[in-house]
Amino acid sequence: MRTRISPVPFLGIALFGLAFPAYAQQPAYGPQLEGFDYPYPVQRFDFESQRQALSMAYLDIAPEREANGRTAVLLHGKNFCAATWESAISALAGAGYRVIAPDQIGFCKSSKPERYQFSFGQLADNTHALLRKLGIQRAAIVGHSMGGMLAARYALQYPQDTERLVLVNPIGLEDWRAEGVPWSGIDALYAKELKTDFDSIKKYQQTVYYHGQWKPEYEHWTAMLAGLYAGPGKEAVAWNQAQASDMVLSQPVLYEFPRIRVPTTLMIGQRDRTAMGKDQAPPDVAQRLGDYPALGKRAARLIPQANLVEFDDLGHSPQVEAPERFNAALLRALAP
Repeated sequence: MRTRISPVPFLGIALFGLAFPAYAQQPAYGPQLEGFDYPYPVQRFDFESQRQALSMAYLDIAPEREANGRTAVLLHGKNFCAATWESAISALAGAGYRVIAPDQIGFCKSSKPERYQFSFGQLADNTHALLRKLGIQRAAIVGHSMGGMLAARYALQYPQDTERLVLVNPIGLEDWRAEGVPWSGIDALYAKELKTDFDSIKKYQQTVYYHGQWKPEYEHWTAMLAGLYAGPGKEAVAWNQAQASDMVLSQPVLYEFPRIRVPTTLMIGQRDRTAMGKDQAPPDVAQRLGDYPALGKRAARLIPQANLVEFDDLGHSPQVEAPERFNAALLRALAP
């Protein structure tokens, strides 16, 4: 089934009544995002993985009304954190869901290990261990961007524990290296990550995520990410991000879409043009990459029991760009 959601007028710049300041001077945050406050209390899951002690930060939000007995797990993208799900958390908790939003190892408020083999299987296993520690047996798994690749891997790895799957503008709907994006080693990716700052993040997101548009509320999340690169943990952050980029480029999950056996909803902003490595690809290759209208339709055909929801006027982050519309669509997708 395919659902098309048309645009509605933009009525203001505040998100749920919050004012978003202009960042004339970029704040610097610690290696675990110390100094940046999340909208909900941060908890920690301490565990051992790959012969080292690690700490995963996560949000655990109780239902704000009568509990419906269900849990939604929200998985962030590469350039995002658990906090970016703020409006979705509020909507889900208000509808009776328990909401879990982790920061994956190597990201945001979680550990930044110097030596760690990043794989979607490992991150899925870490997430599964967190849910088991919290006593959660089954959950709806919602993943955005890189988190969409992780969510798909989670559903493949733990189908019995996945009630539903929602993929929000997931990356990896095409195999970029197979399409012609040249190989780049982790050292080169690291050197590129070290050049990241507020201006480069804003330019990239405005061009690729938000189809040339920019709203004041986006700067809050841009400053969050840029603050990690401006702080004392810059090298550790850049190294883990380089490892994550290699993971995304070298571990495609799309070939396994036909094996997904849980009800799935694809939520696709039609103006998204995200394609990792596009700037390194030959012009003829770069031109055809990131065609989300076509990629979303193809993914919906490949995944059994898949529904496709299309946002005509939105880009890579519909939950940030139009939170009220996105939240309404998400609640519909998760409805029994």
